[in-house]
Amino acid sequence: MSKQPIFFEPIFKERIWGGQRLTSFGYDLPSYRTGECWAFAAHKNGESIVKSGEFKGLTLGQLWKDQTQLFGNIKGDRFPLLTKILDATQNLSVQVHPNDNYALENEGDLGKTECWYIIDCDEGAEIIYGHTAKTREEFKRMVEEGKWNNLLRKIPVRPGDFFFVPSGTIHAIGAGIIILETQQNSDTTYRVYDYERRDHNGNLRELHPSQSIAVTKVPAEEPKKTHFLKKDGEVKITTFVECDYFTIHKWELQGSINMTEQDFFQLVSVISGSGSLISNDESYRFKKGDHFMLPSGYGEYKIYGNAEFIVSHL
Repeated sequence: MSKQPIFFEPIFKERIWGGQRLTSFGYDLPSYRTGECWAFAAHKNGESIVKSGEFKGLTLGQLWKDQTQLFGNIKGDRFPLLTKILDATQNLSVQVHPNDNYALENEGDLGKTECWYIIDCDEGAEIIYGHTAKTREEFKRMVEEGKWNNLLRKIPVRPGDFFFVPSGTIHAIGAGIIILETQQNSDTTYRVYDYERRDHNGNLRELHPSQSIAVTKVPAEEPKKTHFLKKDGEVKITTFVECDYFTIHKWELQGSINMTEQDFFQLVSVISGSGSLISNDESYRFKKGDHFMLPSGYGEYKIYGNAEFIVSHL
């Protein structure tokens, strides 16, 4: 059993709506249109790599396959989660994700339930979440007629907001938003609307109207906000969501805290500040932009500093 936190090197994705603001996390970006940092990824479209320690150079997917004790010997043909940080310099396309049954039958992949933590945003920034149609026939008609202003529901956002986005939810991240996204390990997305935007070759981007109509929940559900807050000494822990696919917390640390052993692995993303984790008489420094995993059965440890983290586990 590893008694070290496992730090990962993220990978980056160029996107038509991306920019340069992920440099604020200390990243050396490969493109002036970098839209996504894949922090914890074990997908065919990208794998994060261990930065140091006994597993240096291995991918997260290799650990999942060959070092099952790190994950509590959970069964499954793939690592279940994917964590990203997104820089939406422009509006993202309006999308919907299928559930597992539809995705496996039609795409050979998992569906996608996800969630968003708003790290930062411009004043007046908005997301699209849900729609106004009351019946599937009404939804289909409004999509086919392009009644986007009447159909799509917009919600203003602020730093610190959290949104749970289950499969079947019409959604889009608006311009001027940096978010941390935790999702099922899937890249299955149906594009509903893309503002008549063209790619770098001048072509309109592909839309998926028939699939979108088939998988969208009608009527739409309102975003749920059932946060649970716990103050434990010098750390404030907010639990945002507990669902079949993941549990998401925010840790806000000012000082130090002794943490007890957990029988599940935890994915930890440092979204601000810096500090140290101490276990087994060893000290491991962390800073904004770092991503590390605490293996299942990691044992007791202490963290100190002034920092904020988004932590996810099954």
